[in-house]
Amino acid sequence: MPKIAEIERTPNPDAMRFVLREPITQGITRSYESPDEAGEDPFASLLFDIPHVISVYYVDRYVTVTQDGNADWNTLLRQLATPIREAEPMMEELATDDPNVNVAEEAQNSDDPRLQQINQMLDEQVRPYLLADGGGLKVLGLEDNVLRVHYQGACGTCPTATSGTLYAIESMVKRIDPEITIEAV
Repeated sequence: MPKIAEIERTPNPDAMRFVLREPITQGITRSYESPDEAGEDPFASLLFDIPHVISVYYVDRYVTVTQDGNADWNTLLRQLATPIREAEPMMEELATDDPNVNVAEEAQNSDDPRLQQINQMLDEQVRPYLLADGGGLKVLGLEDNVLRVHYQGACGTCPTATSGTLYAIESMVKRIDPEITIEAV
């Protein structure tokens, strides 16, 4: 059973990150933005059963929960603590990475070499920092020089993700191709 080592604020005032003493997954990332998306995941489903939870993102020893902004964090943290403390390491049927967690199927199937370069750059220079803030970034596709991305976890509703972070990523991507612009969806 993972125990909570720390509860950390994120740059998003509506998200908190739980740091566990033991991993709940071994490098496997899960990101859900609704109870329906989490249907096959008992751990995420338990968290969505708590009122005001709108997003669950977890990997290794980190669990990020985003609320709708209408709950008192002190109350919500007490409600979240029990299912997080009682969580078992990921079950066997969920023990493989969702191939679409960082890159949508459309982008994976693309033959555009820029997408491979962009994903490598994101893996090395962006995603580790977003994870430290309780979130992630999914590449949806590249069409007509517009790179569509989707923020996950705490980054999904964070004001700085769609402003400062997006501009920083766009600057990095422009080193790969100066014609590319980024759209967060």
